[in-house]
Amino acid sequence: MQDFKYFKKIISKNILFMMILVLLLVGVSERIVNLMVANDSYVLDRNKSIFRILREPENSVDIIVLGDSLGMTSISPMAWWGDYGMTGYVCGQTGQRMQEAFHMLQAAYETQSPKLVILETNMVFRCKNLSSEVKDCLGEIGYRYIPIFQGHDIWKSILSEKQYPAENYKGFAFRCETVPYEQGEYMQKNDQKEEISKIVSFYLEKIRKLCEKNGTKLLLVSTPSPINCNYARHNSIEAYAREKGLDFLDLNLKTEEIGINWKTDSLDNGDHLNYSGADKVTRYLGNYLTQNYTFPDHRGEKTYRTWDKEYKIYEQKAVREMKVIRKAG
Repeated sequence: MQDFKYFKKIISKNILFMMILVLLLVGVSERIVNLMVANDSYVLDRNKSIFRILREPENSVDIIVLGDSLGMTSISPMAWWGDYGMTGYVCGQTGQRMQEAFHMLQAAYETQSPKLVILETNMVFRCKNLSSEVKDCLGEIGYRYIPIFQGHDIWKSILSEKQYPAENYKGFAFRCETVPYEQGEYMQKNDQKEEISKIVSFYLEKIRKLCEKNGTKLLLVSTPSPINCNYARHNSIEAYAREKGLDFLDLNLKTEEIGINWKTDSLDNGDHLNYSGADKVTRYLGNYLTQNYTFPDHRGEKTYRTWDKEYKIYEQKAVREMKVIRKAG
């Protein structure tokens, strides 16, 4: 009996210790998040979007884009602002996985009420082995609820005064190098389907339900990428979209309509688009969005004056970079 009481006492102390530790971590995490939102120069480039979206005024972003580097280099929300007054933000990460996208969207919903979420589909087929994916899922849950685990390196940056400054164009990544894609047609029609892993399917469904819960439309988009896209992947996404009643736009089947020239619009042998290709894709997608969805035109509204200022900076850079691309081409 005494042994039982002793072990019960030890267990109670351990539980109490863990509760206090968690409370301390949560408290410190809140300060870490506030610090990183206020100054993302201390944040590694890959994680900047999750803090920058929190810096946007509440309920000011109408379109959230999720995705890996394909989404970041192919879709430019500032161009939508210039053409239509639509507000968007690319909540992307290099190599973003579906579980990261889900927690990114959760974070965005804390301050925003988007009318549309665009999910760039390349990450649907980004999956490690099952054990690694399960480990990453647990890690993402920890990052979500105790952000200090994600931001622990910020202390090294602060103490060493090492910063990672980067321009902010609402999550869009300007890429202006040109390395042509020269391998010919890559979307050859067939009946094959590439398997979507169970982990990815699980989080894809969580994203769909999260959008549904918040009254947000979900649009699946495959941006042009000969290296990453093929008809087997198209068929799998199309089947999922049909099953769930979602819209799916595969821009790999519309490169002629978009005007993609793989000699001038490819960043790196057909893996990503450069700014020239992204501008074409963004404008085509913007036209599609205005024809199929309804978004307010915020241009001229007092609360969106910063968008006008940021757009002028974006436009100046866009003109400069297009000259560089044309000269290289």
